[in-house]
Amino acid sequence: MDNTYFLIKHPLIDHKMTILREKDTANNYFRTLVKEITTLMMFQATHQLELQKKGIVTPVEGMVGHTLATDVMVIPILRAGLGMLDAFTDMIPSAGVGHIGLARNEETLQPKAYIVKLPKINSETQVFILDPMLATGGSLNYAIDKVKEKGAKNIIYLGLVGVLEGIQAVHEKHPDVKIFLAALDRGLNQHGFIVPGLGDCGDRLYGKED
Repeated sequence: MDNTYFLIKHPLIDHKMTILREKDTANNYFRTLVKEITTLMMFQATHQLELQKKGIVTPVEGMVGHTLATDVMVIPILRAGLGMLDAFTDMIPSAGVGHIGLARNEETLQPKAYIVKLPKINSETQVFILDPMLATGGSLNYAIDKVKEKGAKNIIYLGLVGVLEGIQAVHEKHPDVKIFLAALDRGLNQHGFIVPGLGDCGDRLYGKED
């Protein structure tokens, strides 16, 4: 672990990541694995959420329990980030959801937005940005810029695979953003893709675009 990012290690995560990476893993199983890995990662990535006391009555007696006090918003970067969204909304049904859609220029490797839809965010909102791959950092930096423009102060990025180049690019611009990853890979190839990586995550989730 480095102080600029958190690498979440667990036998189940490593096991599922290996199957996820295999080129012959079918799209439907790939989607299941992405959701399962995200759910496992949430245990650590949400540890800072605050609680409030709530009085309840069990079938036996009254007691004081705890419920979430933190306002949570989840923002997947389309389209691959959608594969991680259900894990959050299943675990935190009250979470708000925004969407940022980005396409990458394959020549410049820079992101271009085709949709930005963000609900109201206040300075107390805990924002989670979801995107399976942290490669050059361009898409994540763009998304963080847009979220901060809406007033966000507490931002966490959750991804499956990243490289140091991307982590450094993000923390040079946004040192306050926490980065959680399931795996740290060797680097980027000449096309800006993570190696060994897992391929085009959007294509593997939903099929190749025409």
